[in-house]
Amino acid sequence: MRILVLGGTAFVGRAIVEDALRTGAEVTLFGRGRTGTDLFPEVRRLIGDRDTGDYDALRHGSWDAVVDVSGYVPRHVGQAMDALGDRIGRYLFVSSHAVYQRAGVGPGSDEDTPRRPPVRDTEVLTEETYGPCKVACEDDVLARYGTRATLVRPGKVAGPYDTADSFTYWVRRAARGGRVALPGDPGQPVQIVDVRDLARLVVRLLADDRPGAFHAVGPAEPVTLGGLIETCARVAGSEVELVRVPDDDLPPFFPLVRPDRASQQRSPARARAAGMPATPLEVTAADVLAWDRARGEPPLETGFTAEEERARLARRDGV
Repeated sequence: MRILVLGGTAFVGRAIVEDALRTGAEVTLFGRGRTGTDLFPEVRRLIGDRDTGDYDALRHGSWDAVVDVSGYVPRHVGQAMDALGDRIGRYLFVSSHAVYQRAGVGPGSDEDTPRRPPVRDTEVLTEETYGPCKVACEDDVLARYGTRATLVRPGKVAGPYDTADSFTYWVRRAARGGRVALPGDPGQPVQIVDVRDLARLVVRLLADDRPGAFHAVGPAEPVTLGGLIETCARVAGSEVELVRVPDDDLPPFFPLVRPDRASQQRSPARARAAGMPATPLEVTAADVLAWDRARGEPPLETGFTAEEERARLARRDGV
């Protein structure tokens, strides 16, 4: 199978390329050529820039499938489809759970949950526009390719090479042990999908030429936020005491803390039936811990610093 990946050197794209190569697929990468230049030396690279609309490298060639991991606004997707035309088989768009409406959604919601209204008049991505822009992208892919379109909607993705810090924060913090400041409900459900499970799903859907929309959520067994932190500690061989601390003055999207529980309880049934594996949380946590330590545990951009955590714990204790 000949697969074109729009992106492919960052976290999710990297895992998809690795899995596709493992299955023997012939992979082509399209991107700016500025990151991951040491990755996949055997893979053909086409240079272009989605932000500037440079798709000249895609004007020639044909592929059995396209995986779009770097389309965030309708212009990205529309220009890519215009450049590719009918020289592709299936167009698989990696979307997001942010496409869904939040009100009136209960636990176990599936891929038919109502989505938010599409937004096409901005390319400034915020909490209010990110999901609606993805909705517009989905609509455009479906309108162009119909039954040749596939939508994968991941929840929170975790694993080695994660470019975000929210899962890595808890892996690292739990490994240190001791009293852990938690500005949220330890009983809150949380859904983490291992990036390798997401990649396996994507490649499986392409191999089966399967249309439709699919949730990529995990882990293997339902888990709470408190249970996740304790699992990370167990993997690291440490002991933790979870301490509920005030949640005022938190930055948006503190690692894995979400007031909307239903958004963390979506159904994985359709994706599981299509072949998505279910990696145990212990495995994901162990692999992230090993990767984080191997890279030297650089500063994280989210979560409490050590000083901030001490201050929160002192407030909690009335010191």
